[in-house]
Amino acid sequence: MQILADYLLPFVVILTVLVFVHEYGHYWVAKRAGVKVEVFSIGFGPELFGWTAKDGVRWKFCALPLGGYVKMSGDMNPASVGIDDRPMTEAERQGAFQYKSLPWRAAIVAGGPFANFAFAIILLTGLFVFVGQPVTSPVIGTVVEGAPAAAAGLAVGDKVVSVDGQSVERFEDIQRVVQARPGQTLPIAVERGGSTLTLPVKTGVRTIEDRFGGTQQLGYLGIGAGAGQMVQHDPFTAAGQAVKETWTITTGTLHALGQMIRGERDTKEIGGVLRIAQMSGEVARTSAVSVVWFLALLSINLGLINLMPVPVLDGGHLLYYAAEAVFRRPLGKRVQEVGAAIGLTAILCLMVFATWNDLVQLRVFAWVASLV
Repeated sequence: MQILADYLLPFVVILTVLVFVHEYGHYWVAKRAGVKVEVFSIGFGPELFGWTAKDGVRWKFCALPLGGYVKMSGDMNPASVGIDDRPMTEAERQGAFQYKSLPWRAAIVAGGPFANFAFAIILLTGLFVFVGQPVTSPVIGTVVEGAPAAAAGLAVGDKVVSVDGQSVERFEDIQRVVQARPGQTLPIAVERGGSTLTLPVKTGVRTIEDRFGGTQQLGYLGIGAGAGQMVQHDPFTAAGQAVKETWTITTGTLHALGQMIRGERDTKEIGGVLRIAQMSGEVARTSAVSVVWFLALLSINLGLINLMPVPVLDGGHLLYYAAEAVFRRPLGKRVQEVGAAIGLTAILCLMVFATWNDLVQLRVFAWVASLV
């Protein structure tokens, strides 16, 4: 029972919030387009409870809380794979998804990921207004003797202007770029004595172990920052900073994914449901601020994942619509069915791989072996 309270409950609550935001993005745009929405579901499988609204939409919670869906008129199934091609009356056609214009269909599909990014920006804006944004000056406060920074000639008092061509405003910007590039030579521009110098610095490689037993390689320079502070912003400035933070997280995630594809980063970092549940429990026991940051981070990642150009995901549907715009007609039914089968297989394989990583990193196999 303690495990349920510590891990499962926070996980279900956090996931439910994110799924609702994502699906509401689809729902909201669909209603604007005049599409008839039949079902708004949180979770899959048997319905636990729900209600039917005045407009006929069935809002429900289902037994398996690992996702959700919005079923619209014209959909053959909750996954929106295939369309209802039976003869329809004019009134039915007006409310059917597949009879809407290409821009409307694309907007409905993109509404889910867009809502996730917007939700993260709203959360971060609130944090930066009411709590503050952690800000540290990019001036070097300490240099570790013998570290890559010292070998390259970086010195205390240098103000870092850019790293590998990316402008720097906070010390955290330096860390973000350097950690993602272990063992690489980076041009670092610094202000020193009224002039700007550009020094080539080869980052060190540090292998760390996370709280779940996994390891990853991070780049480092061997420098420390001065004192940091929490800066509260007015709403407009906070919104701008939230957009920048969301962009930074998004590009950082895509960069890490690219490194994994190129074999420069360990794929053991890919986590699944078990690790998210573990992290949800850990975060829930810290502070409300940590929970909000975690929600924002997961929301951004959920939006990114759904934009991947894989059939059955939102990005796959957008890929179909791009092809439709080019060829001036929808792709054939058979092509879409094969694409959906390939996409579903790829997603299932990724889920199995991520779950295997979770079981290894959480030492579940070692625990089972100890019982034998």
